[in-house]
Amino acid sequence: MLALARSTAEPFGTATASRGPSLRLVPPGPKSTPTAISRTPAQAGRLVGVTEAHEVDELVKRAQRGDRVAFAELFRRHRGDVGRLVFRMLGPTADSEDVVQEVFLQVHRSLGEFRGQAKFTTWLHRVTVNVVLMVRRAARSRPVFSNEPVAEQEPDRGLLPDEGAARHARIDAFRRLLERLPEKKRTVFVLHEIEGLPPAEIAEIVGAPVLTVRTRLFYARRELAELMRDEPVLAQLAEELAAGKSEGQMSAETEAT
Repeated sequence: MLALARSTAEPFGTATASRGPSLRLVPPGPKSTPTAISRTPAQAGRLVGVTEAHEVDELVKRAQRGDRVAFAELFRRHRGDVGRLVFRMLGPTADSEDVVQEVFLQVHRSLGEFRGQAKFTTWLHRVTVNVVLMVRRAARSRPVFSNEPVAEQEPDRGLLPDEGAARHARIDAFRRLLERLPEKKRTVFVLHEIEGLPPAEIAEIVGAPVLTVRTRLFYARRELAELMRDEPVLAQLAEELAAGKSEGQMSAETEAT
């Protein structure tokens, strides 16, 4: 839902927020024989995903035994995803790279406690969210100076100047309003609407029941829709938020009855 919401949360070519490398293809095996069974693209995609998950599991086990090369490979594979989530939760900031490094420092310290009850990526998201929330709490108690450096956004080379300015205005307005949401609602909104994670996985990340996640998501959408009515550049997005019933809305209404 809300493709426009995701677009307004994307950086202008910020490296920290890149999506990272795509799934690595399985090395080709021996040539097919006449009796080989061909696979559909969907079946091939699932096979690659299973292989990738198995490789990550093996890297985690090796890293837990102290294999530095394995941990470096985990960093290489997941650094882009962590950087993107940090950017989406913090916005453009000069400290984003330090936050990413802190996430992986915490991963290195806590990896021995990972027992595989959840996917490694889910656990990594949980660590990332916790570090970001810690950084946000620290920032609220820290004085802000007018000359404090902020990460600059690069212009989108694929847009005309007017289009780029309009997109920039939408991004700035959306981020300002997102910052006004309570922390718990803001977190589930970012994870679901911008990161695209399902409520069940978000529940594992934030340590709350699925119904609670859906309820927070419902109220986050409603509060954002109300806030955006006063932002002309976000009028279209406000209409999308107000229209239709999502899973979170249905769950919230069920709970209310």
